[in-house]
Amino acid sequence: MVHRSFYGVTYLLDAIGEKLGVTQDLQQCFPDTYQQILSIAYYLILEDSTPLYRFEKWGTLHKHPYGKTITSQRSSEVFASITEEANHRFFALQGKRRLGQGFWAYDTTTLSSYSETLRQVQYGYNKEHDPLPQLKLALVFGQESNLPFYYRKLAGNILDSKTIRHLLEDLELLGYSKIQLVMDRGCYSEDNINCLYRDHVKFLVSVKMSLSFIRNELDRIYDPVRSFEYYNENYELYCRTVRITWQYMQERPYKGDILREPRRLYIHYYYNIARAADDEKAFDRRLLALKQELETGERVPEHEKLYQKYFLIKTTPKRGAHMKVREEVVSKAKRYYGFFALITNETMDAVTALELYRNKDVVEKAFGNLKERLNMRRALVSSEQSLDGRLFVQFVALIYLSYIKKQMQVKGLLKNYTLPGVLDKLDVIECFEQPRRALRVGEILDAQKQLYQDLEVNPPTSLRVGGNIGCQLVFRRWHGSFAGGEGPLQPPPGVRDRLFR
Repeated sequence: MVHRSFYGVTYLLDAIGEKLGVTQDLQQCFPDTYQQILSIAYYLILEDSTPLYRFEKWGTLHKHPYGKTITSQRSSEVFASITEEANHRFFALQGKRRLGQGFWAYDTTTLSSYSETLRQVQYGYNKEHDPLPQLKLALVFGQESNLPFYYRKLAGNILDSKTIRHLLEDLELLGYSKIQLVMDRGCYSEDNINCLYRDHVKFLVSVKMSLSFIRNELDRIYDPVRSFEYYNENYELYCRTVRITWQYMQERPYKGDILREPRRLYIHYYYNIARAADDEKAFDRRLLALKQELETGERVPEHEKLYQKYFLIKTTPKRGAHMKVREEVVSKAKRYYGFFALITNETMDAVTALELYRNKDVVEKAFGNLKERLNMRRALVSSEQSLDGRLFVQFVALIYLSYIKKQMQVKGLLKNYTLPGVLDKLDVIECFEQPRRALRVGEILDAQKQLYQDLEVNPPTSLRVGGNIGCQLVFRRWHGSFAGGEGPLQPPPGVRDRLFR
């Protein structure tokens, strides 16, 4: 019996999985279910937020690793079978493939949930201002490879700064060495920096300008930092590096003392004139609004501290309320507008540090893929086991998406394609399977071949028969013109447009 199925993208994902070692590592860690894990991951990538109960229909139309249908019940069983131990073996294997690839980017995101049974679902801050309780997910990416190789699920109310100690413990257990981390300012704390020094981790961390040691060091170079010699034309910033001494501290319970040692630390300062002007303008507008509230007597209770901070207010029976701006306080508030800072224990210039830090947005983009394309804006599960397994499969899918996005960026494909556009362009390529016959692949357009090459994958083998027979067979199949008098057979919804667009 001849079986025809879509093959273009699943072939691409097969090739990527072999190239990155994902297939091999999954087979080693999940020998009984790795093909099902891959097929579900492929489905999540291709169907863009479609619920898993629709897999059966998708599976009949596509060639995929498992080759059979996966019911909703079976997918739940697969998720439940994925253990923490197997997860960590996979992280360790993938991490070894990423070693020696420069700095790693670390960040967290939140996943809202309707569930009342998940223990780690807690109320906390999230960037989308979602009123639902949430989970937190931490990811580590290789900055050069743009590929993720570690994640961890956290309670939704855990601060980023509280996650570093556990992260370092996990990385040590996984056997990673020569670690270099790039982190956002939410991860900064004195304890975290001491932990990073203790574990000999190279780090690059964004810090708040309100930190006293950051302001004190900037005050020493405040005027010279904005001189012409420190201006970088490419980034339109003034850049200056200062070397200081970090007072390292480590409690040693086994000795009953506290070790204190000086450690080398670099602060990279950056000044943006345009940003400073915008911040100052916004501050003055805010100050004017506060002044008007005082003058009209329509004081806002939540603003009382600001009134006292920025104004001298006197009230007399004849003149009523009279206010004067505290110029010294206002000047101090504006002094650090336009500045931002990075700290590191690695020797590098300010521009290199800035480029490394800006590359961290690979994690932000990954979070976007995870929440939107992989349907994780809501945690649509009700049990801990299902959640853990689903997260792992979506993490596997994220590896493939990250590779494709990276190659699209490197090859300049983003000018003409979106990621869904590339997948749709390749998804219409078909294959034909027949007992005791080699797999045949439908004809491939030059534009499709170029996409494979840009993604650094060899195109699948073309039909062994000449001419346009492959295309004619497909076309006749849809129109019921096979010998034997089959009636008209309509393509499934959405497939016709993809075939004949």
